[in-house]
Amino acid sequence: MITITEFQKIGVGITGFGIFFVLFGILLYFDSVLLAFGNILFLAGLAIIIGLRRTFTFFFQRPKLKGTSFFLGGILVVLFRWPVIGMILETYGFVTLFKSFFPTVFGFLGTISNIPGLSKFFQHYAENGSAV
Repeated sequence: MITITEFQKIGVGITGFGIFFVLFGILLYFDSVLLAFGNILFLAGLAIIIGLRRTFTFFFQRPKLKGTSFFLGGILVVLFRWPVIGMILETYGFVTLFKSFFPTVFGFLGTISNIPGLSKFFQHYAENGSAV
């Protein structure tokens, strides 16, 4: 099993707060201050979790430069108080950067149906085609 240091646990918390602030900023009609704060916390938490060198090498690999430029450019546009355009740029950059992780995430979500309460919900949803 993978051991997680206390420092990495703090990084997970900071990343979680970053995601929370981004989602809360979107919920409050693209509040640029919350979005900027969330972006900064997300990047800081990611750097704490995997380290500064790994973060830098992840974002600045040659095949990922396009995604990195859109993601960091979107953050910069949000900081300049154009949140809708910045979030569109960030979303495109995020999808481009992390597209290699999506099959793993969807595979994990597929195993959630093995959880007793959720499997009944998914079976009911699949049979009726309605969640209500």
